[in-house]
Amino acid sequence: MSLPLPVANPLVFERVASWLCSIPHAATIGIEFMQGERGRVTMLLPWQEKLVGNRKRGVLHGGVITSLVDTSSALSIFSLLDGPEAIATLDLRIDYLRPATPGKPVYCTAECYRLSGEIAFTRATAYQDDSNQPVAYSVGTFMRGSSHATIGKNEAGQSEAGSAGGAA
Repeated sequence: MSLPLPVANPLVFERVASWLCSIPHAATIGIEFMQGERGRVTMLLPWQEKLVGNRKRGVLHGGVITSLVDTSSALSIFSLLDGPEAIATLDLRIDYLRPATPGKPVYCTAECYRLSGEIAFTRATAYQDDSNQPVAYSVGTFMRGSSHATIGKNEAGQSEAGSAGGAA
């Protein structure tokens, strides 16, 4: 078993991880970065009453699980990149295996298992206490170079949080 490798460019990766967690949608639902290594990341979605889709059972809405999986999958790609670039989700297939247990956070570990010049391929597992008891599995494809926007810059080229245009 080999030891995990560090992300390709720690400065870019940390900046993108911070940016992805601060964009309005992710910030509103509370997505948090937990850890990353080359090709693999783990993120967290805390259980919150406002995210419940089934009030009787207290189960999180599937859409917030989708957001966690999509964001985690995108970040796994950035762990392999030498520099920032815009990406866009092309396809994200999610198999929901069981409802998330009310009151507990959901984690998502995603990996980018193939990175070509134009497409990145990911897989992810959303889980709670044990990754062997998943809430959902996912596979996704992302287009690289989907925009000429720069992460952290607005159209005038000024620094601005949350203006990547097309990342994730």
